[in-house]
Amino acid sequence: MNRLALAREINGPFRNGLTPVSGVETAVHGVAVVCDPLGALHLPDAGILVVSDLHLEKGAAFARRGMLLPPYDTLATLTVLAAVICRYDPKLVVSLGDNFHDRVGSEHLPEEFRGLIVNMARGREWIWINGNHDPDGTVDLPGRSVDEMHYGGLTFRHEPGGGQQVGEIAGHLHPSATVRRRDKSVRRPCFATDGVRLLMPAFGTMTGGLDLRHKAMAGLFDRESLIAHVLGRDRIYSVRFGNLSA
Repeated sequence: MNRLALAREINGPFRNGLTPVSGVETAVHGVAVVCDPLGALHLPDAGILVVSDLHLEKGAAFARRGMLLPPYDTLATLTVLAAVICRYDPKLVVSLGDNFHDRVGSEHLPEEFRGLIVNMARGREWIWINGNHDPDGTVDLPGRSVDEMHYGGLTFRHEPGGGQQVGEIAGHLHPSATVRRRDKSVRRPCFATDGVRLLMPAFGTMTGGLDLRHKAMAGLFDRESLIAHVLGRDRIYSVRFGNLSA
């Protein structure tokens, strides 16, 4: 079952948090967090739900450049987002940048999709972290746009800082991991954390991934402590970095 199918199940017969949750609890700088198989991070003590790299309107952005892609990515991503919000009913949603695929994505967002976001935001706070794809914030959407957010010793931002960043939760790099299953290798998005910082998987349904062994990841983690919490079809698989396939 892929993320969109799982999301539709949650929004269907198992609404209102009744669907079994097969996430994994861990801690970042001493703060308890839950990695959800839909690709969101839940902070249960604070009622915060974190997603990253939605890349909404990616198909529309490509169309503006003359490259036609199927125009279903925004609805698919918002369907998954609605499901995970239904699961946790957070007080605050934090979206860690690259919320839209380009600077004008939120301005040109179709009203039907804008209405979906308005409904999801009703009764809760919403923070849009600015990303490199959408540094100017959002237009006519609930919530507020900021460059970063601080809470309880944690820093939420789009791009990970250089060196050791204690308590950092970031996106941007779309981490993925390759694991060996039976006689084949499988590459999947993942949460990556050594307990000091955490990188979020890309939440958008039309996004790629960067392997944890890529040079862009060098120096971000203590690899002896690094664990990839890999998104499975309906659960999280936690694998130590040393046990990942090269």
